[in-house]
Amino acid sequence: MNPVTPTTTATVEEVVRGQLAKALGGRRGMLEAAVPTAVFTVLFLTTHALRTSVLVAVGCAVVLLVVRLVQRTTPQFVVNSLFGIGIGALFAWRAARGGGDANDQALAYFLPGILYNLGYSVLMVLTIVVRWPLVGFMVGSVTGDATGWRADRATVRLCSRLTWLLVLPCVIRVAVQGPVYLAGRNGWWDQDSAVAVLGVAKLAMGWPLQLAALAGMVWLLSRNKTPVAS
Repeated sequence: MNPVTPTTTATVEEVVRGQLAKALGGRRGMLEAAVPTAVFTVLFLTTHALRTSVLVAVGCAVVLLVVRLVQRTTPQFVVNSLFGIGIGALFAWRAARGGGDANDQALAYFLPGILYNLGYSVLMVLTIVVRWPLVGFMVGSVTGDATGWRADRATVRLCSRLTWLLVLPCVIRVAVQGPVYLAGRNGWWDQDSAVAVLGVAKLAMGWPLQLAALAGMVWLLSRNKTPVAS
């Protein structure tokens, strides 16, 4: 008699839910990533004062960072926010050094985020096309076999659908913000209007859009129960 491969009581859906919670840091992690960036975006677009916007946003992030360090919990999400602010501010500063006005600086600030979402979208879609969806590696990190999940078609199919939902916000951001940025940068549209639209889009398509995608993932994960092999 051939031995039967033992299985655990855990399911792929439970594993992915747990790994997503870790990756995003729960509600607190998402707030820590969103608040400093939102503060910088609102201040910069309303005052056009790059230095003041950076200082206030960094001060906000430092407070959150100190709280994390005092509590001895991971500061990863605050650091990620600081990194994003720094890159955007660097692009805006370079535009100012090049003689650009406030609108040029604002447009430059949005560029890194658009490029990041574009690169992330291309990479994630590629993993789906070649049948190595990113979410599958979340399963592999728990089972201890990085690629074993590919042996089961149902798991690959589930992970592909989840990866589509994970990347969908990035695709939408690029589809909306990319043309607006190009229109403002090349003079096809009034720069004041382009900057205003990009500011609203960055806030509306940040964590609100991400949470909507995660809600879709939770709904999908609640429908099936795919056992995880030992």
